[in-house]
This record gives sequence, structure tokens and C-alpha cells, in this order.
Amino acid sequence: MSADPLTAIITALQKEQIIPDVVPVSHAFTPSVMFSVVYPNGAEANLGNEMTVEETQDEPEIRLAALNGPWDDAPEASYTLAMLDPDAPYRTDAIYRLFRHLVITGLKAAAVTSNSPEAHPSMTSYRLPGPRPNSGIHRYTFLLFQEPDIAETFTVPQGAPEYGAALEECRSWNPVAFAEKHGFKLVGANYLLVRSAEVDTRLACQPLVLHTS
Repeated sequence: MSADPLTAIITALQKEQIIPDVVPVSHAFTPSVMFSVVYPNGAEANLGNEMTVEETQDEPEIRLAALNGPWDDAPEASYTLAMLDPDAPYRTDAIYRLFRHLVITGLKAAAVTSNSPEAHPSMTSYRLPGPRPNSGIHRYTFLLFQEPDIAETFTVPQGAPEYGAALEECRSWNPVAFAEKHGFKLVGANYLLVRSAEVDTRLACQPLVLHTS
């Protein structure tokens, strides 16, 4: 991977086709904020490393860091993080592409993480990865948006689709439209891979288990 962090991020996103499957080429962006996605068990998303469903059971902590040094440009900026799955239910047949797993607003710079009291409650509560059997590898993607620079604390109005928690409400979410609607700027991205369980379909039918994405 390139020694240049900016180039490394874009290269990694292109390698797994997150550009253009999640971030359209027409919405190309320049990463300016790096962020860590760290699970309570110590597992961490790192631009495409593979993790297990068990490792991603609990909501991760989000830690922000300026890409080019100290927070000189926007030390008081706040951010919204979204986690989504572009491979629901299958990468080859992603009819529910961009399944929404998490949306949290009000993230701040170095001193504030998603678990800090200053961060707003999640609009979309964390839904752990649950790829259906035999659906292959899923690219769970985290997008970081800078919120508008306004005097009051930014909030998304109650009743917005992002508050919906039902499966049907989380499917086929559009993060680009969400960002444009609220004046967000995409400033960072990260992702991890989760491989689905392989089940021998020749076996006798088993009790139905519902999966998310």
C-alpha cells in the first residue's frame, strides 16, 4: 500500500470497487480526516482487512485524526459517520445495496469518539453484520462526513428515514443523497470485509433464520 495516506485510501477504495459501488465516480472526494474503527475486543477495521461476524458483534468506537497533522483547519468541526453494506444480500445481486447499519452525528475531533458523551445518540442504532449464508464477502463501509459549519448543534430532524430501524427501512439507503440534503462533505472512508458462512444446500432444510445483510 502506498506510503502516502491520501493515495492509500483512494487506492484501497478503488481496489474493492467501493468507488464506484458506494461513492460514485461523479462524487470523487479528497480524504482529509483519518479515523479508526475499533471494536471492544480490539479488532480494528483497516481499509479492507477481513474480520469475522463474532469480532463485529458490538458497536465499535470511532476515533478521529486529522490526515495532515493537527486540527489547525477545523478544530471545532463535527462529523457524521455512516456504516453500510453495498453487498446486500449478495454482491452479485445487490438488490438492497447500501444497507444502512449505523448513522451517528456530532462526532468531534481528537477528544471525542462515538462513545463520548458529547456525541449524539445514533440515529441508526448499530446493526451488526449478518451476511446470509453463501453470500460471499461483504464490504462493510464506513463513510465520514463533515457537518455544516453552523452556530447551533447540527441535528437531523426527527422522522427522517435514518431513524428507521426496520429491515425494510434500512435497505437501499443513499448516503450521497443524504449528504447533499444536509450539506455534508465527505472527508473520509474506511471498510472491513466479512465472509459469510458456507452452507451445503444439499442438506435437509433447516429452520429459517432471518439475516440482515
